[in-house]
Amino acid sequence: MDNEKNLLESQSTTLGAMRDEDELFLALLPLKNVVLLPKSILPVIVGRASSIKSVEYALKHNKVIFVTSQKDPEIEQPQESDIFIHGTRAMILQVMRMQNGSLKILVEGVCRARIAQTVYTDECTGVYIEDLATEMPKKAADLEAAWRTLKDLYFAYTKLNEKAPQDLIGTEKSPEDIDYIVDTIAVHLNLSFDERQNILETINLKKRMFAIALFLKKEIEILEVEQRIKGHIQSQVEKNQREYYLTEQIKAIHKELGREDQQSEFAQLHETIKKLNPPTDVLEKVEKELKRLEQMPAFSSEAVVSRHYLDWIATLPWSKSTKDRISLAQAELILNTHHEGLKKVKDRILEFIAAKKFSKNLERSPIICLVGPPGVGKTSLAQSIAESLGRNFVRISLGGVRDEAEIRGHRRTYIGALPGKIIQALKKVKSVNPVILLDEIDKMSMDVHGDPAAALLEVLDPEQNKSFVDHFLDTEYNLSKVMFIATANHIDSIPYPLFDRMEVIQLSGYTTAEKLSICKKFLIPKNLKEYGLTTRQCKLSDEVMTEVITMYTKEAGVRQLERVFAKLMRKVIQVFLKNKATKTVAITLERVREWLGHAPYKQTKLETEGQIGLATGLAWTELGGDVLETEVTVLPGKGNLTLTGQLGDVMQESAHAALSYIRSRATDLNMPKGFHSNKDIHIHLPEGAIPKDGPSAGITMCTAMVSALTKNPIKPYVAMTGEITLRGRVMGVGGLKEKLLAAKQHGIKVALVPFDNKEDVQEMFKDTPLEIEVHFVKHMDEVLSLALAQSSSKAEPKKQESKKKTTKKQKVQ
Repeated sequence: MDNEKNLLESQSTTLGAMRDEDELFLALLPLKNVVLLPKSILPVIVGRASSIKSVEYALKHNKVIFVTSQKDPEIEQPQESDIFIHGTRAMILQVMRMQNGSLKILVEGVCRARIAQTVYTDECTGVYIEDLATEMPKKAADLEAAWRTLKDLYFAYTKLNEKAPQDLIGTEKSPEDIDYIVDTIAVHLNLSFDERQNILETINLKKRMFAIALFLKKEIEILEVEQRIKGHIQSQVEKNQREYYLTEQIKAIHKELGREDQQSEFAQLHETIKKLNPPTDVLEKVEKELKRLEQMPAFSSEAVVSRHYLDWIATLPWSKSTKDRISLAQAELILNTHHEGLKKVKDRILEFIAAKKFSKNLERSPIICLVGPPGVGKTSLAQSIAESLGRNFVRISLGGVRDEAEIRGHRRTYIGALPGKIIQALKKVKSVNPVILLDEIDKMSMDVHGDPAAALLEVLDPEQNKSFVDHFLDTEYNLSKVMFIATANHIDSIPYPLFDRMEVIQLSGYTTAEKLSICKKFLIPKNLKEYGLTTRQCKLSDEVMTEVITMYTKEAGVRQLERVFAKLMRKVIQVFLKNKATKTVAITLERVREWLGHAPYKQTKLETEGQIGLATGLAWTELGGDVLETEVTVLPGKGNLTLTGQLGDVMQESAHAALSYIRSRATDLNMPKGFHSNKDIHIHLPEGAIPKDGPSAGITMCTAMVSALTKNPIKPYVAMTGEITLRGRVMGVGGLKEKLLAAKQHGIKVALVPFDNKEDVQEMFKDTPLEIEVHFVKHMDEVLSLALAQSSSKAEPKKQESKKKTTKKQKVQ
């Protein structure tokens, strides 16, 4: 085969050339993907016109034809270079003409031959060929050894392959017989096209026998593997047949006992659970439970428990999930449509969506805790988050939960056992990646039945919740794809290990401006739609809405505000029913006062002139910020300090710290030594029915005491907040946003705030103008310098200048 091209190029194609005596002219029949070996019979379909001519020419000339193979079966009109020069001289045994004009012939290989010259005539494509005699081994021993090896391999092959004839070997008498049998063996082997062509071109008998022996060895190995596979399959089939037979017998027994429907039901239940694609260990547990259930009496208590367990397994979403919405614009639109403000929460959700869109492998969902006062929209925000992500939503109320089994579920040994709230929620939403709201997580308690907060540690830990085990299911369930959103009013009530597992986002109370915007965008349209009114029928001005917000409600959120507006809508409907000619009702301030009565919440009236011993502090409450006046009276006595107004321990300690600071600085504050030994100081914070606590009133009480002791009035419209230390340092406090907004509402012009809170204040009000002069103070000396009408220090000029330099003043815009 390697010298085919050179041989073809060296051959002459001239018809008139003289030929050697041993060369024979025959018609050429090229075949596709088929090799004809000597002594083999092959049926061939002849369809090409040139091939049909060659067959007809051979039929006219002793039925002898030269058969070879094409190198490329895709070529329809092969040329001299497209065929192998080695082929087989063959005899046409039978010819059958088909209806479509093609021929079906039966040819038998006679001997190997090689093309000497190709000739193209009008009758056919012909070739001059020369027969190739088999090269016999020079030593008879070599032939005998090769033949014995081949014979043994063929016997082994016939034992594995029933189609191979066993009587083929045993009739050999001469080397010619061996030559014939070797080619016949090659015919019965499953050889490829190239392997058959190589056998055809191998003239040397010994080499041909070695090649066929290798092929036999390979086939024997393949057949042995096939037999092992078939044996394994057969044993498995027999096992399956045995199981089928026994199953049919069991069905017949159950039919006699009247349990046929029950067995069908169990099979259906097993198929239903299998379609849910649960983990392998869950499926094994189900199959084991089904086998136990089949052996139990139908109405026994154990059967009821087992069936209840399997029903729960069949109703849980083991692999079904919803597709996340990863459009940032659409998600942002949904969040902004449903909620005003709340920028930090919205940014966090958009960050998660962006990360999900960028990384296809992100499966873990964030665990967020929204902390804020009641009514600021924590629960509704969680619903909007679920909608923006395109996920299912479910709410779990944890308020008052005190049993660990509420989270982890009860074990099946208890009567009426159920899974915990987490698994129940997943059954409800029917997906493995919902948004689950853990509402009021700070309202849980604990008793002898365990601590539910401790059970939540596994649920809210991203590293552990992928293998959460509910006591009822008693198998692992993957919670890593669930987005948990917890809500709380106070961080202090959340155990630290649980708090540490969550990403806390603080939600402060709404400002008056934000409440006004919420009224316009959400509350008013919602109530108008609910009561069937239109904007033409009911008119509300900004002035009226502001009046209702500030005078008729006092809350951080908008729940009470929504109820007040609902009442106004009902009053409007009454007006329409009483006077049907009325088409429009404008809600004025007079009507508000008539329908809602006198305003229950009035602003604290601040003194317009400086007062001695009366300082204004800023306080934070669950309802928002407020101003808190601190009164100090100095009486003759024995140095006692009296605190009234339901002050907590921390606030009382702050008062004692402030007094100790004053005593240590008595000389600098123009006070006589030992002033406290013959005087009693009484500190009172009005609204005594309301408990008060916290360290932020420290500088307020200190300023009021200095004012009362030195008879130095405090400047009007000045409010302050901050913790004081024994050395007079002013420490940072919380709730600054609510406190400063309350100061603005009460007409405060100057606010004294700890220097540690400077960046917080600037961040809070960078987009919203506050219009209050804010001083960021580091020391109590700065507070007294800014709050008192007259300087209380002896070293007035120099010290005062240095204090002014260190005082940071800023008008927050």
